[in-house]
Amino acid sequence: MAERTGGTGRAGRTAPSVTTATVVRKERLTPHMLRVVLGGPEVAALGADRFTDHYVKLLFPQEGADYPEPFDLERVRAEMPRELWPAMRTYTVRRWDPVQGEMDVDFVVHGDAGLAGPWAVRAEPGDVVRFAGPGGGYAPDPQADWHLMAGDESALPAIAASLERLPEGAAAHVFIEVDGPEEEQKVRTGTGVSLTWLHRRGGRVGEALVRAVSELDFPEGEVQAFVHGEAGFVKELRRLLRNGRGVPRERLSISGYWRQGMNEDGWQSSKREWNRRVEEEQEGAESP
Repeated sequence: MAERTGGTGRAGRTAPSVTTATVVRKERLTPHMLRVVLGGPEVAALGADRFTDHYVKLLFPQEGADYPEPFDLERVRAEMPRELWPAMRTYTVRRWDPVQGEMDVDFVVHGDAGLAGPWAVRAEPGDVVRFAGPGGGYAPDPQADWHLMAGDESALPAIAASLERLPEGAAAHVFIEVDGPEEEQKVRTGTGVSLTWLHRRGGRVGEALVRAVSELDFPEGEVQAFVHGEAGFVKELRRLLRNGRGVPRERLSISGYWRQGMNEDGWQSSKREWNRRVEEEQEGAESP
């Protein structure tokens, strides 16, 4: 997926536990999506099957940093200057297989842009990588009358995993925006799923998503919604769902994974304030 909110950690917080894995293999899914399969005994013991939006925070060493062995993130944060802490980039767990001891992580790759994408391109079988997590909080509710899922490339792995978790015959309207038809992927869909691929073709991220969800004729019954991706369109869809459609907050999983014009560290440092302002603005509005 595209880099999700991660950051480099905050002083005063307990460091999360860290898993050490090795690169098993890679697979090119589309021209700009690369899957890296991580494995090892610690991966097998991870426990990443409760949620369909499970994520891990990949740790990237700072150049010139000499970290303690065995690696101890809490000790690193306590004893080393902040500029030497490993950089974190947060990615969805697309698949976790405890029997094989494998975990799939999908990366959006745009040349040399970013930190994790170029790493994925260079990664070779046997390379060691560390990560914290998993976190997560969403899985399809089998009791929902219908499901709405909408997102860009950064949400595609979680949406694909969620579709695989839907009960047979469950009703779902799914909208996934990618740059063009070459970036579409094969995803599993049931008989009740309507999947629409949207192509931005260099246009504004999320514009097609907002239009498609706005034009959707909402079915009767209680919806469970999953909306993730670039923060700008997520804000627009949140307003539509909360203030326009009256979807209860507890039936809505929604978050800006990234923000146009910011790297992940910049978005991480401002995300809390962004979310506070959005809540203040939209929850103060009258819902039907």
